Amino acid sequence: MPAPELLARARLLVAPGLSPSLVRELERITGRSTERSGEGGTTDGPLLCVGAVLPEALRTERLLWFHSVNAGTDALLGAGPWPAGALLTRTVGRMGERIAQYVVGWVLAECQAVPEYAAQHARAEWRRLPTELVAGQTALVYGTGRIGGAVAGLLRSCGVRTVGVGRTGRAGAPPPGFDRVIGAAEDAEQEAAELETAELEAAEARELAGAGVEAAELAGARWVVGALPLTRATEGFFGAGRFAAVRGATFVNVGRGATVDPVALEGALRGGRVRRAVLDVLAEEPAAPDDPVWRLPRTVITSHSAGITADEDVAQDFAACWEAVAVGRRRPELAVDTGRGY
Repeated sequence: MPAPELLARARLLVAPGLSPSLVRELERITGRSTERSGEGGTTDGPLLCVGAVLPEALRTERLLWFHSVNAGTDALLGAGPWPAGALLTRTVGRMGERIAQYVVGWVLAECQAVPEYAAQHARAEWRRLPTELVAGQTALVYGTGRIGGAVAGLLRSCGVRTVGVGRTGRAGAPPPGFDRVIGAAEDAEQEAAELETAELEAAEARELAGAGVEAAELAGARWVVGALPLTRATEGFFGAGRFAAVRGATFVNVGRGATVDPVALEGALRGGRVRRAVLDVLAEEPAAPDDPVWRLPRTVITSHSAGITADEDVAQDFAACWEAVAVGRRRPELAVDTGRGY
């Protein structure tokens, strides 16, 4: 936590891309004028920064606090060593609501055969297609934080049974939005990586993808939703073992693209274990026109647009963090554990 006397005299540096209205709001909240980072000048004295990236020149012991205008901080932490003792907070705002609407929109569209009807319309074809009800079906949501909880809550309001998957299971009542929370199998992907996907028999898949609870939920899920941050533990998290345990679910990823092994996903799509995929995030963005990801079967890619952050989100969350730090002297709820990456 920044020392009060240092925070009181910290210079407020903001990224050049921030809108004038947001900058004025940050000045109002902190009671000081702003300077644009990356435009030369000295970086002496304690620093409070707001932006999306942290320039190398600011990765010093003078940095007291960096507030990210984004929810994900993997790029920030992966760009170099984080300054010792510097607070990192992030923006979530109403992103959970936006991402939840995105997921539910695709879920309902799929159940009403919207993609198929759109294709029929393009062919001027009149043909009734079967539809299905969402109520009573199961969604497995990986990530039980703010965003995962919002996704689960909106799905649950449609009658979907929601199972959250976290690092560990939770005793007692599940958090809001979830009917149940289970722990992820730790060694599923490491073991599965040693085998070719085609070699994974059904019994082996169940054993490798959790040896029990997680595998059973994957097998019974109609939708598998990825809402994971990118850390050392989640890179390639959705790989051969987990996809081999899926039995016809649709995979929706709104977390981070690098949490998915693209080769394993392609194999699951072509093999029919994954019914279709909706990918809002990719490991490399934007995808080039010749990127193989565009040719994945039964897949829709959206341009990292499920949870676009608005200026009011940044201002609201920064203000809450400012109150916690400057007034309440407590760790902000939106603080990031820089060791764990979220």
